[in-house]
Amino acid sequence: MAETKITDVLELRRTAKEVKRHSVVMRILGLLVILLVAVIAIAYAISYFYDKYGSFTVKINKYDMMRQGLTLSEVPEFDKTNSVLNANIVYDMTNISGEDLPDNIDNINGSHNGESYIAYTFYLINAGDDTISYEGEMTIENVTNHVDEAVRVAVYKNGEKTVYGKTKSNGGGKEGDCDSEFTSSTVVMTTDHNGFEPQGKDKYTVVIWLEGNDPDCTDELIGGTLKLGMDFKIVETT
Repeated sequence: MAETKITDVLELRRTAKEVKRHSVVMRILGLLVILLVAVIAIAYAISYFYDKYGSFTVKINKYDMMRQGLTLSEVPEFDKTNSVLNANIVYDMTNISGEDLPDNIDNINGSHNGESYIAYTFYLINAGDDTISYEGEMTIENVTNHVDEAVRVAVYKNGEKTVYGKTKSNGGGKEGDCDSEFTSSTVVMTTDHNGFEPQGKDKYTVVIWLEGNDPDCTDELIGGTLKLGMDFKIVETT
């Protein structure tokens, strides 16, 4: 009878250990699940924020990339094809004068932001076998607090610089420091290249800042965000 009781006690001890082990394993699994969910949530939040409020994105039609070899790259000697490029965001950007931008701003590849400006250099490359013609359009994808009223966008195409700004708020045409007005309320500028030959490369540098000398650069713009996107597409193949 005593032997039976000892066996019962051993079995109960084993069962208690198994229950404890199971409890520890479940807690660990629970923590891992919570951690995984948190990582996914953070990644989604970053992706959502970047997609909605990110500074500048460049895209080409994937079909054009696959069919004709049109591709994007941050360097002229590319080793892989890209249909999307993203510039780094500048947080808490304050206003500056366009005259304060570095002289070599068109000579650095990829993202090379300053404290109060966004600068991004990329290449559009015809890696295919056909001569093509393309069009490009830069659009305002998201804006808050009317920050676009004082924003400036400089586009260097193969070294040639053009500064774009919104039409004066009084309707009096372009701002004095700009070469051209925005094409429309949602389109900053357009570009094209006819007869873009195989292995051809067009270099673009896009610089974005808040112009402190603009009369519309007031405290009401504080906290505003701006997202620009530039899309390229093939319009003709020869």
